[in-house]
Parts: sequence; C-alpha cells; structure tokens
Amino acid sequence: MKPAYKTLPGPNDITRVELRNGITLLVRSNFSSSSVVIKGYLNAGSILDPDDKLGLANLVAASLTMATKKMGFNDLHNTIETLGANLSFHAGTLSTSFTCQCLTEDLSTMMSLFSDILRHPAFPIKQFRRLKAQYLTMLAIMAQDTGEMADKAFNEVLFEGHPYERSDDGTPEIVKTISNEDVVDFYSHNFSPEGMVIAIVGAVTPEDASKFVEKFLGDWKTLKTPTLIRIPDAFPLSRPARKHVTIDDKSQSDVVMGNLAPRRTSPDYLACSLGNNILGQFGMMGRIGNSVREKAGLAYFAESELTSGVGPGTWACIAGTNPENIEKVINLIQDEIKHFLDEPVSQDELEDSKSYMIGRLPLLHQSNSGVAVSLLNLEKFKLGLNYLHQYPNLIQAISKEDILSTARKYLSLQSIVIASAGSAIK
Repeated sequence: MKPAYKTLPGPNDITRVELRNGITLLVRSNFSSSSVVIKGYLNAGSILDPDDKLGLANLVAASLTMATKKMGFNDLHNTIETLGANLSFHAGTLSTSFTCQCLTEDLSTMMSLFSDILRHPAFPIKQFRRLKAQYLTMLAIMAQDTGEMADKAFNEVLFEGHPYERSDDGTPEIVKTISNEDVVDFYSHNFSPEGMVIAIVGAVTPEDASKFVEKFLGDWKTLKTPTLIRIPDAFPLSRPARKHVTIDDKSQSDVVMGNLAPRRTSPDYLACSLGNNILGQFGMMGRIGNSVREKAGLAYFAESELTSGVGPGTWACIAGTNPENIEKVINLIQDEIKHFLDEPVSQDELEDSKSYMIGRLPLLHQSNSGVAVSLLNLEKFKLGLNYLHQYPNLIQAISKEDILSTARKYLSLQSIVIASAGSAIK
C-alpha cells in the first residue's frame, strides 16, 4: 500500500495548461465524484483601490453576479439554482477569487455562464444601490465586532506606511461615495485574462476541461494591460506599540499581538509554520491555549496564527477574554513568547507536531474543493507540482534549532504590536 501522501496530487495526475491569452489551467480528475469544482483568481484585488475608494474591489466582485448583458438578475440566478450549482466571486487584497460547483453534466453550461459573467457584466444601477446598502450594513456590524476591530488595528500599526496598512473593506464614509461608474471603471481597467489561474477538479478529463476553458475563455482579450503589483517588504518596528479600539457595552475584548512573518515563498516559512503549531495550534491550541485558557481560565479562546502570502505575513497570538482580564492575558502571552524564544522546543513537541502536520495533509485533500485550493497554491507560490509529495520530507528535516532560530528572527517582544478592541481599558 502506498503511503497516504503518495496519493496526493502530483506531477503524474495534475495537468497544467497555459492559454495564449495568459490564463493558466490546472486540472485533476476524480471520477469517484459526480461533480466538478472550479476555483481560481484574477489579479484584481483591493490593493488597486484608490485611497478615496477603499472597498471598491469588494463591490465589484459582489456586483459581477448581479446581471450580464444577456441575462438579468432573476434569469441568471434561476438558471444557476435550477442546475443545483453555485457560483460566487470574492475580492481579497491582491486578487478577486471565484468558486463554482456543479454536476459534470452541467459543466459546459456553467462554464458558459461563468464566461458571460466574467466577460460581459452589466452592473445594473438598481442592483448596485441595493448591494451598497447591504455593504454599509455589513460595515456597521463589523464596527461592533471586537475581533474584526482588533485585527484591523493590529494591521494598521504593524504595517504603517505599507500597502497592507489599508483596510480592504473601506469605511462607511468612503463607501457612500463609491458610484456605479466607479465599479464599471475598476472592472474595465483591472479585469483581464492575463495572470488568471483556474483549477478544475472532479469527474472530468483534462482534455474536456481544457476544451471548455479554451471554448469559453480562450478568445477573451482586453485592451488594457493589467497593473503589475509588486508588494514591498515590511520592516519590524523599532519598539513595542499598542493600540486599543474602544467599543462600549461589550462583554468580551479581543487581543491580537505579534510581529511580521515571512512570505509564503521564504525558506523560513515551514519552520515558522511548525513552530506556530507548537506555540498556539496543536492539541488544545498549543502552549498559548494551555497557559491562558486551560490553566489560567482567562480566555474564551487563545491561540496563535501564522498568515503568509505573496507579500509579508503576520505571526500573531489572539485571544478573547473578559475585559477585566485583558492585561493578565497579554502578560501571560508575552511570558509564553519569551519562553518560546529562550530555549528549543522539546523533542516530544517536535515529533507530535511533525506527525500532525504530515498526517493532516491527506485529510485536507479528501474533497474536490480541498484539492482545487492546493492546486491554486502550488501555482501562486511557484511550489512545483511535486511539492505535496516532497512535503513530508521537508517537515521531517526541520530541527528544534531551526524552529528556535526562525522564531528569534521573526518574533520579538522588543518590536511586538499589541492591538485590542472592546470596553475602555481601566
């Protein structure tokens, strides 16, 4: 019997095709399923929003499925619903992503709809006004969410002067000024097949998947050349910094505290990831969860998160606590970070975390959706089609000394950012 990781997607069963117009297609067949998942992204994210139009990319993505030049809102959504399919778009910082699921027999129909939506959106003014009202309501709800506001404050301080300082969502004051014409203009300047990546996974052959993509998207061309975004490095602060967002009448305060992390493409990433698992993920949320939640009983949740992408990432500890305990929680987390930086992790922690990270890999690929996400990551971060097969050996090669040296490189109490949101700190 093959090791579980040998059944993961690899060069023998991933087909990669580059279309002439700049689209990259990745396909993996799975005939144990009767459906197909399509996921992908275009290089048109909120980083392209002008400073006075923050939130614009989000509105564009949400507006795409409002109508096309051929189909109105009702006809479009009735067609998708009748097929029992789904199709959605979502804007992130660097890209607009899409996801679709349908039965294999409906793949041609859904690819036709997907192409129509992507290439010929109508942006009807009536639907836009309704969408903007909904978006403003969402922003009002987020403003009362202690977790959202602590995270926002953390990024504002940690990435001061960097493009990541800006919020993808914008503010009510800004969003109110965004017009339907702004949406049309953003779409026409930034949506292009150049750099677009599509992953198709399920009961379809690579030949048929390629045929459908070529048929419905192969002749898509735009006059505009998409803006090439280069994400600059970010640099640690010269001293600790703290910011609190006061939200009255809250029974919970949220804390986010940490430092910059490497890009996903950095050689340090896997050692940081393994270290993060020990610090605040494994079991009952690692050392952080054990200290703050299990032993001290001071938090509803407490853990650490490593977030890395094309640009610089974050390594942060997060917790939700009673406002009266916020200082105690911050002090305990700082103690755990100090201990983590003082000496290597134990051999048991190292081996348990390695087993966990290698063992969960097949579980993450049990669904077509999980496989599609991995295919996109292989392409986005230039990891190579053999990466998932190499992953166990890459993890096994990490030593306690590797974890300690990378932790000391990225985590520091001398430049830590502490952000919180909730009732006023007394």
